[in-house]
Amino acid sequence: MSLPKAELHLHIEGTLEPELAFELATRNGLTLPYADTDELREAYLFEDLQSFLNLYYELMAVLRTERDFEDLANEYLERAAAQGVRHAEIFFDPQAHTSRGLELGTVVEGLWRALGDSESRHGVSTRLILCFLRDESAESALATLEAAKPYLDRITGVGLDSAEVGHPPAKFREVYEAAAALGLRRVAHAGEEGPPEYITEALDVLGVERVDHGLRCVEDPELVERLVRERVPLTLCPLSNVRLRTVDTLADHPLPAMLDAGLMCTVHSDDPAYFGGYAGDNFDAVRGTLGLSEERLRELARNSFLASFLEDDEELRARYLAEVEAYEFR
Repeated sequence: MSLPKAELHLHIEGTLEPELAFELATRNGLTLPYADTDELREAYLFEDLQSFLNLYYELMAVLRTERDFEDLANEYLERAAAQGVRHAEIFFDPQAHTSRGLELGTVVEGLWRALGDSESRHGVSTRLILCFLRDESAESALATLEAAKPYLDRITGVGLDSAEVGHPPAKFREVYEAAAALGLRRVAHAGEEGPPEYITEALDVLGVERVDHGLRCVEDPELVERLVRERVPLTLCPLSNVRLRTVDTLADHPLPAMLDAGLMCTVHSDDPAYFGGYAGDNFDAVRGTLGLSEERLRELARNSFLASFLEDDEELRARYLAEVEAYEFR
């Protein structure tokens, strides 16, 4: 679906398609433990978040140079633009790269080679969000933020991702306070596999402005009331939820009920190479399976731009919102 939309929950490492993985492995003199792209695609069957993460980190080994990160980002932006994405706020995981010997500058400079001219080349404006791995230490997160200081002119905000269970948001209070002091925007994954209490903690302890996932808020009516009252955006990823067994089937997804409750929901692709669809595919899926009306779909797209970190360019936000209203469904 080419309905204009902002992608706010997208891990750039999760856009690594099997074809590019093999191409980069060859370029960098590496051998993947898979015979071909078909065998690798068969490995994209996950039992839970951790089994996905194991493969996700294994394949990152092919990303070695600035050119690799540039190619990764350009491939994503080309696919995203074809599916109606007009603005993308892209997550990246520096610790996953520095822990294997890469310089942070290699990652940021490589991504920026694509993001820097994305608006002119792909018609997609961009922001870059540095994510801390929550299964790493708080000290490692602080060291990562310190290492990122030379690149803050290119980094809009910080996020928190990876294995959620057993790693509550409060673990990262200090680094989020430091990020806030630097003027960085704040988001965090919460309430995907973790309990609703993690969502409350992300709001109250980390001061997040958006909640990534937030699916399990529906288990706490008082939390739902708060999220509605405070207009806290939730960046939902329906196809990801199904693939990682957060919901059994797409038909079981609570998105319609969440919208009916007045929650500020948005829809995104998360790790599209692994989860079976990019942004437009997710919109197609919720339209087809959940029976969302055209006005509901327009609401999701509108919310995505309202939730985006475009305060520095309200004219651009207004233009995108006008495109949403003018869109003709087919």
